[in-house]
Amino acid sequence: MQFDLATLLAQWAAGGLAFCWVTTRRREVGVGYGWLLRISYGALAALSLVAGFGDHGAGAVLRNVGSALMVLGAGIALAVSYVRRADTPERTALEAFDPRLDLIAPVAGLLAMFGAASFVGGDYALSLARMVVGALFLGAVSDAMLLGHWYLVQPGLGRDPIRELVKAVGVLWPFELIVYLIPVGMVSVLNGTIEDGYNGLIGWMWIVASITTIGLVIATWYALKEKSYSAVMAATGLMYLAILTGFGMDLLPRALLS
Repeated sequence: MQFDLATLLAQWAAGGLAFCWVTTRRREVGVGYGWLLRISYGALAALSLVAGFGDHGAGAVLRNVGSALMVLGAGIALAVSYVRRADTPERTALEAFDPRLDLIAPVAGLLAMFGAASFVGGDYALSLARMVVGALFLGAVSDAMLLGHWYLVQPGLGRDPIRELVKAVGVLWPFELIVYLIPVGMVSVLNGTIEDGYNGLIGWMWIVASITTIGLVIATWYALKEKSYSAVMAATGLMYLAILTGFGMDLLPRALLS
């Protein structure tokens, strides 16, 4: 499995945009939150195109086409939302915006993952599973952190939207773990079949990152049960840490198995 920056950026963008729809479909979070995510992940998809420029093969072409369509899809949803907000009050703009527009970009992202799985090599089905699960996992944990910050802008927002994202991270965690245990995977690193160059240290770092990630998710879930507003800020800080450990959980195996 090849470690590739363009694929990572496309993957991150696809997952982030998928969970953008998960939140915007509720029509509870302010219009600006959707703008933030569409711009941020649209930019990541555009950077994926830049990083992947010159890559050869059908897989790279399909990934790049998917990334380009992600940029387009995010741009369409952003433009429609902006026009709705320019003409109407925010509550009315939320009701007028069709959240299904936010599905265009992640569907294009899925197309990019089909191409990326071929480009990075290895068993295709396993590579595709790692691409899709990783995209969703990284997207969920990133969006949970960003939504936590949005409560500073919209302090009266209920906690159901952020609970939904934190729960998604917890549900996806075992799948993220399993796809990298399937041979050829991290078991081969831990038993010494694949040498990491540090006497197995990086393999153990992956275990620590995995355990710490789910620990942080559980702590975040319980933090959100507290009634005080500061609990949301505490949860946001915990998700900051979960991003670091979650990325370690996904990127360390790629570096070792490439």
